[in-house]
Amino acid sequence: MQIETIIKSLADPTRLRIMRLLAAMELAVGELAQVLEQSQPRVSRHVGILCDAGLAERRREGSWVFLHTPSIAEDNALLDAIIQLLATAEREDAGFARQCLEDRRQLAAIRAAREETAQAYFTRHAGEWDELRQLHSSDAQVEKALVDALADANLGDLLDIGTGTGRIAELLSEGASKVTALDKSLEMLKLARAKLQHLPAGKAELVPGDFTDLPFAEAQFDTVVLHQVLHFAQEPELVLQEAARVTRPGGRIAIVDFAAHNHEELRTRYAHTRLGFADNQIKQMLRDAGYTAKAPVALEGGELVVKIWIGQRKGAQTAKVQPKEHTA
Repeated sequence: MQIETIIKSLADPTRLRIMRLLAAMELAVGELAQVLEQSQPRVSRHVGILCDAGLAERRREGSWVFLHTPSIAEDNALLDAIIQLLATAEREDAGFARQCLEDRRQLAAIRAAREETAQAYFTRHAGEWDELRQLHSSDAQVEKALVDALADANLGDLLDIGTGTGRIAELLSEGASKVTALDKSLEMLKLARAKLQHLPAGKAELVPGDFTDLPFAEAQFDTVVLHQVLHFAQEPELVLQEAARVTRPGGRIAIVDFAAHNHEELRTRYAHTRLGFADNQIKQMLRDAGYTAKAPVALEGGELVVKIWIGQRKGAQTAKVQPKEHTA
């Protein structure tokens, strides 16, 4: 970052407000315009100045452009200092504090609108999802089993492939350093954004993308999760190979899916490409992708058996979870 460019970029009250808003949550340009009560072209100009200075980053999601503060890295102490300075200014400058308070009230309206959109989607599709849930163990049982299966090592940087509503990303976020939620459907990403918007800024990132062509560098994640996703894949072995590419040595993959079954109607009613998976099939695909497979966990209790398969990427071991100290 160039100091002079940064100073100039912050020499405007609106851009200071934008920085505080982005420190709270990721926002679309249109949402920023709504909070700031300014025209979208004007807000876009302010955003462009901040992006050119390296103080904000754009991410396109369909026809929408979302803005967020760049991740704070060890070599980006200046950005960290700016964010902290603005937080101090909000506490100590009465005028700036009043404006920020009003902006946060507007943010509450944005959050509420996102949740309303998500609820409308759930209402439209609740019947179909309830029918499918009746065939297998409860979501609560599956979620607990997944958390337990991953409890023996730190989650670190976690990737939730095919995040859907964002529920699994939310479930595992507490134990992860950062959660990246990926989905091909922009409508599903809207649902996930509503689900994850209560997390601290920078804790969760939502990314559009396909599970056969992940938009990430190699060895970027410590934990990769495929929750009820693999049965949609035409070539599941390619999905696992792509997941392995972005998994760090010693990192883990968790596959939650159905055991092999004969419910042919799931192909037409829910677009399932695969009717579940056999243990030896998953084990072979994990091995071919460069993982060492662990013994699967089976969750009976319905016509469909849900299974959890864990694989560890060959290489250095992940750090073990340290036992908690007990105080008297």
